[in-house]
Amino acid sequence: MKGYGLWLMSRRLIVTADDFGAALPVNEAVEIAHRQGILTAASLMVGAPGAADAVARANRLPTLSVGLHLVLVEGRPTLPAAQISHLVGPGGLFRTDMARVGATMFFHPIARRQLAAEITAQFQAFAATGLRLDHVNTHKHFHLHPTIAGLILKIGARYGMKAARIPVEPRAVIARIDGRVVPPDPLFDMMARLARGRFRRAGVSIPDQVFGLHWSGAMTGDRVKGLIETLPPGLTEIYLHPAAHGHFVGAAPGYRYAEELAALTAREVVRAAVDSRVTLGGFGDFAH
Repeated sequence: MKGYGLWLMSRRLIVTADDFGAALPVNEAVEIAHRQGILTAASLMVGAPGAADAVARANRLPTLSVGLHLVLVEGRPTLPAAQISHLVGPGGLFRTDMARVGATMFFHPIARRQLAAEITAQFQAFAATGLRLDHVNTHKHFHLHPTIAGLILKIGARYGMKAARIPVEPRAVIARIDGRVVPPDPLFDMMARLARGRFRRAGVSIPDQVFGLHWSGAMTGDRVKGLIETLPPGLTEIYLHPAAHGHFVGAAPGYRYAEELAALTAREVVRAAVDSRVTLGGFGDFAH
């Protein structure tokens, strides 16, 4: 038990790239950041245009831990639009009105059945890649929605899901690095903490803290270095959105994609990980 206590107090770090498969510049950045920097994991969008290229790269990177980035809003579905009519808009893409579609998922039984079918299809598509499922998360953190969370837990168990991201982000750490007080978001925080408890009770491994929410699309080298140097005890995930450049279809306005890639490979960031004696790995390396 003494050794287990020391393990809990140690500083373990997962560094994840989201949107793997979204576009070739994203895939290129994932490969560079893993080979040359501190990136240990990537979350795959199985229905995105660059998914096949992402899988090919992942097969060349056996030490990269790859998980499923479920897309249920603002993206391309895996199933034909006619089969998930309550979840998509006129163009056949997922709806973008998260609050309204979230209410539909909660109250409408047909929408829930369609949601279950789409989540299953994305898990099946990931399984078909032959990659080991390291973790699961969702685009826009939509799995904090209780209906989505319940379906992911039920369906994910059939596909070997053992770890997931729940974005509980300590604001005090961010304030120490940025020098500014981060205002609370009571509703989001409550949903995140409820989801964390629910996933843990189901036996799914969850990081103790996650960073990337407040600085989404703006993870500079100084910020990543600051996080590593002030990392709390336990298991932490830092997630980013790196890309070789931001000129691709679907790029988020204002995201500093190339700067996030530079942060992952910066000499001072790599050195900070060494000097701070942080243990780097994927979710599967730390799952208990």
